[in-house]
Amino acid sequence: MSHWQQREGGGFLAIWLLRTVSLGLGRGVARVLLWPIALYFFLRRPAERLASRLYLARVLDRPVTNADVFHHIHMFATTLFDRMFFLARGERDFKVEVDGLQALDDCLDTGSGVLLIGSHQGSFEALRALGQRRPDVTLRVVLDKQKTPALTALLEALAPEVGAAVIDASLGGTSVALAMSEGTANGGMVALLADRGHRLEASRTVPFLGTPASFPVGPWLLASALKVPVVLCFGIYEGGNRYRLIFEAFSDGISIPRANRAEALDHVVGSYAARIEHYCRRYPFNWFNFYDFWQEADGADEASASAPPPVQHADA
Repeated sequence: MSHWQQREGGGFLAIWLLRTVSLGLGRGVARVLLWPIALYFFLRRPAERLASRLYLARVLDRPVTNADVFHHIHMFATTLFDRMFFLARGERDFKVEVDGLQALDDCLDTGSGVLLIGSHQGSFEALRALGQRRPDVTLRVVLDKQKTPALTALLEALAPEVGAAVIDASLGGTSVALAMSEGTANGGMVALLADRGHRLEASRTVPFLGTPASFPVGPWLLASALKVPVVLCFGIYEGGNRYRLIFEAFSDGISIPRANRAEALDHVVGSYAARIEHYCRRYPFNWFNFYDFWQEADGADEASASAPPPVQHADA
């Protein structure tokens, strides 16, 4: 399978400068900076540009234009930019609507803890808004700190308490599993993303946007070990200063029996992929996996990638 490989844009100095200027001027004024930044990456990153075209052709059902690809990149830049404001100032710069909070509350009220599983759609950082709605519940997030060291350092400087609560995925499976167990043991929440695989990581291939695609199984094996309710969560960016947090009850507890592990994993991963597909079609410019997700970039050019693939599909 094709795997995601992070290439962090900019460095410590560039990110520090963006932080200083942005927080000093305010979000409204500083957003002007995003246009030249997005244009730079649109022009300088042909692989990501092609990946965007290949994805958008699946969800727009029409020829993809350069304006579409630029808009996709600009949306991504905006959500990264907004992470600074969520961490430094909470919700005060944003209008955050919440759908499905009752589903989350029902799980939390059992006292067993909750595993929140999301995807690279919109902003996972928007989950910080939960702190004002459920201040009685702790939230820990699983992130690989080694993949984006400059951005990680910035975010930890803005909110040290948030940085301390991060579960570093680079520490290895056993350490991560223990930390997740501790995070849910007292009725807390642990959040992670499950739509991006890494090299040598086990995966299952399931239908996704018209073509089979590989998804990692690690998050679901961890969920099976934790034996806590699973809630899907999506922090969709709706433009301007508007975000929409969406929660969906997914499972009272994932079970992956050894006797039919492959079948069980195909079912749970397929169900998860179907929900991502639903939101990709509903909010097409919010999914930010800028790599060869379907292993179709070899031999493809940007002109051929602009047209929708000849596949049949049904909305989730």
